[in-house]
Amino acid sequence: MHNQLFFKSLIATLPKWIHKCQTSKHENILYTHPNSLFQLLYFPKYHTNTRFKVLIDICGVDYPSRKLRRFEVVYNLLSIDYNTRIRILTSVDEITPICSVVGIFPSAGWWERETWDMFGVYFSNHPDLRRISTDYGFEGHPLRKDFPLSGYVEVRYDDSEKRVVSEPIEMTQEFRYFDFASPWEQIIPGSSGLLADIAT
Repeated sequence: MHNQLFFKSLIATLPKWIHKCQTSKHENILYTHPNSLFQLLYFPKYHTNTRFKVLIDICGVDYPSRKLRRFEVVYNLLSIDYNTRIRILTSVDEITPICSVVGIFPSAGWWERETWDMFGVYFSNHPDLRRISTDYGFEGHPLRKDFPLSGYVEVRYDDSEKRVVSEPIEMTQEFRYFDFASPWEQIIPGSSGLLADIAT
């Protein structure tokens, strides 16, 4: 089946779960509400005309400038039978949970744990929602745009205590003003012109 005809037939079949659809750079994208996500992922996997049986990945995107629904969660699916891909997106805020899809795609467990760890998007009914990339007791979610570049704590090995110690970050250098202008363009004290003028 032709890719665009396939996409249109899918939209016509699922109108109440899809609130927006678009094709961008030959990629078919469906937008749905978090409450409809489980049904929208269940149908294309098991229906005869779709068979999106492979969940390629789940990833998060942070848009801190948005007042509502700051995070987008993206599900990339593949239908081997029809040789086509589809992307399903939903948007949530920091406290709204998304229903886990581990019951549909068992591999989603790892991807949901990573999205929780990196962005803080909570997946309800997940069998084992723990951090997967950061350490136990890690503060914050590193891929959020408002996460500080230096983090909140530093980890170091203490020779006197013979163990790894976690401490709050302390900046050893005070704020300094850096002048990035070229030294050749600065005015020399006591002179009436630029250094370039003196050289000539």
